[in-house]
Amino acid sequence: MGILERINDIEAEMARTQRNKATAHHLGVLKARLAKLRQELITPKGGGGPAGEGFDVAKTGDARIGFIGFPSVGKSTLLSNLSGVYSEVAAYEFTTLTTVPAVIRYKGAKIQLLDLPGIIEGAKDGKGRGRQVIAVARTCSLILIVLDVLKPLQHKRIIEKELEGFGIRLNKSYPNIAYRKKDKGGINLTSTCNQSHLDLDTVRAILAEYRIPNADITLRCDATADDLIDVVEGNRSYIPCIYVLNKIDQISIEELDILANIPHCVPISAHHKWNFDELLEKVWDYLKLVRIYTKPKGQLPDYEAPVILSTDRHSIEDLCNALHKAIMKEFKYALVYGTSVKYNPQKVGKDHELNDEDVVQIAKKV
Repeated sequence: MGILERINDIEAEMARTQRNKATAHHLGVLKARLAKLRQELITPKGGGGPAGEGFDVAKTGDARIGFIGFPSVGKSTLLSNLSGVYSEVAAYEFTTLTTVPAVIRYKGAKIQLLDLPGIIEGAKDGKGRGRQVIAVARTCSLILIVLDVLKPLQHKRIIEKELEGFGIRLNKSYPNIAYRKKDKGGINLTSTCNQSHLDLDTVRAILAEYRIPNADITLRCDATADDLIDVVEGNRSYIPCIYVLNKIDQISIEELDILANIPHCVPISAHHKWNFDELLEKVWDYLKLVRIYTKPKGQLPDYEAPVILSTDRHSIEDLCNALHKAIMKEFKYALVYGTSVKYNPQKVGKDHELNDEDVVQIAKKV
């Protein structure tokens, strides 16, 4: 029996099984088996084949955004009108057959856009060129799922299922679970809050599927079997996502008011360039970038070319490394103007964390 048939059998058994406390242990085991089979499907034994033509695009700029959606939802029109780069547009499906890159500048940041070929149901199982498309999506800082406003929820559910099956978690954070393998001592489970999904037997059964007899597990949240499997697998991508509802020129205002309540959603018309300002502003918020302006001694700050840092790495040391790796060897202190300090300017060390639009002057050792 092939991998796809085994996956279908397990999914059918999970659909038949009622969800309650008595079946939680059995469902946890099935989910672990399913995750292992999906991993085999993504990385088959014997090494990968040749890379898909046109899918290897060099990463440039401060962030990378991938456009994902079904064929003919307007991804190419959106890319062309946002960036000015031509991506073939036509009234038939599968016009875009390879990755089309483009770059835009927004608030001083250089952002790479990728128009990916349309995916179809079953992409995670290798149908169409879905595997290559979703593999590129894993490298993105942000995913824009472009939906046809006439059937948004139907397409949204299918695309989410495809991405989930490939190990991409949309708008989720890494589960607060500490996991450590050890050589002996069995499974040791501790939790810092009440658990409504996992108990010791379920955890043991899931780890047994991965042939892990000895491990320390600490649950710091109300974790599910899926959360534990994600942590054990260790190869999940947690990526922010915006749902772009395209073709709003084809619906009424009343219908638009209802669709606008979908979380993480921006309604637009790519053809008429409607609501691009809100889309770009939301993209900026989800990318969580920090702009830092540099100030040479005795001169005005350079507001034209900010240094772009991410919110998880935005200290003075990160700024110095972004400018040049040799700066830290001669670093003495920095003068900071902005909201991250109590008074302007303030003398700070290399561990000081900067806020958006701070101005920094670096002093070197003599």
